This record gives sequence, C-alpha cells and structure tokens, in this order.
Amino acid sequence: MARSPHIFLSSLLLAASILEGTLAAKIIVTNNASTSPGGIRFDREIGAPFTIATVKSINDFIWKLFRQNSDAERKHVPVLNVVVKHLDDGALAETGGDNIYVNDWGIRSFGNARFDFTALMYHETTHIFQWSGRGTAPGGLTEGIADYVVMKSKYFVAEGYTKPGEGSRWDEGYGVTARFLEYCDGLRAGFTVDLNNKMREVYRDEYFRDLLGKPLEQVWKEYKAKYGRS
Repeated sequence: MARSPHIFLSSLLLAASILEGTLAAKIIVTNNASTSPGGIRFDREIGAPFTIATVKSINDFIWKLFRQNSDAERKHVPVLNVVVKHLDDGALAETGGDNIYVNDWGIRSFGNARFDFTALMYHETTHIFQWSGRGTAPGGLTEGIADYVVMKSKYFVAEGYTKPGEGSRWDEGYGVTARFLEYCDGLRAGFTVDLNNKMREVYRDEYFRDLLGKPLEQVWKEYKAKYGRS
C-alpha cells in the first residue's frame, strides 16, 4: 500500500526536528562553591534548573539573532558546563573551551539575583557560540559582540552603560565596541551579524570594507566625529 505524501512529509519534518534537538548543547551545572555566601545564594535564588532553562533559551536567542538557521551554520557544542566557583583573578565570569565559570563572589554582589545572572549568561553564552576566526579576531571585538547580544536582549540596562562615541579604540571591548557595532548596524542593517558569520575561519579588518565600503579606520573616525568625541 502506497504511503500518503502528506504522511511521508510529516515523518521527514519530525525526523528533522528530532535531529536538530539532539544537536543542541547539553547543559550541565555544577556548584563548586556551595558553602560560600555566593554559592549558597546561587542554590537558594538561582539554582541549576533555572540556569539550564535560561542558557538553553539564550542559545536559541543567539542562533536567531545571528541568523544561523541550520546546523551547518552553527558552532556545534555537545556539552556546555556552567560552573560556580571562586575565581582568583576577580572576574565576574569567564569562559574556557565550552565552559562558563561564574565567580561565587560576583553572585553574592548581585542585586536581583536572577535578572543579573541572566544578563551575565547572555554575555558569556555568546562567547560559547560566536565565531572568533579561530582565535584571530581581536579580543575586544569578541567582547564587544558579547555585549552587543546583551544589548539586544530584554536584560540590558542602559543606565550607567557606555554612551555612543565613548572610547579610544574600536576594539577596546565591551560597551565601547558594542556601541561602535551598533553604529555600524545603522550604516548597514545586520552588519554585526554578517561580521560574526564571516569570522568562522579567520578575522580580517577588510571585512569592514567588504560590508560597509569603507576601511575600518575611516568608519571609526566618522563614528567618533558623529558624537563629537576625538
């Protein structure tokens, strides 16, 4: 008996959906500072279930923002570890490989624990899934893209954040670079997304000319002039 083409198509779509689900990162949360004030607060006010759900949601947000609609376009991360621990360097959080390390001291200083933690996860999770030209992109650029993603989320707090035009270098990182990327988006819709996706294998300054028709140095100079900052 011949199968209905509608049933066959539905089976293919279901199989594709299941396959895509298996390629999403598995999130593992470990609290290695469970007896410290920050570690205790993590367990009480944030917790592993919330962290897993939040990071998965952020992962989907990043894929949509970066217009990475197929597995071939995405960075494959089989397992993503979120580890709460004491960081001797004083960083609020940092990444290494497919791991996010959150400083227990930082959790202790949060205002709204879940809100602040989620905003932090937007930044750090971006580092896991963004392209960096296999390490050839300036560190300030990857930090700026991570902040750019936070700015696109509903967890961005503008008060006290870097203002447009501030900074001394385009790749200064964080808010300075994120604001510059925001400006570049105004010159070409989707610039930052296109730049990230071009950096899969290698980073080159020439990508600015490719996308904007101007060399990077000129774009930065015009950006600073727009906001009256030298």
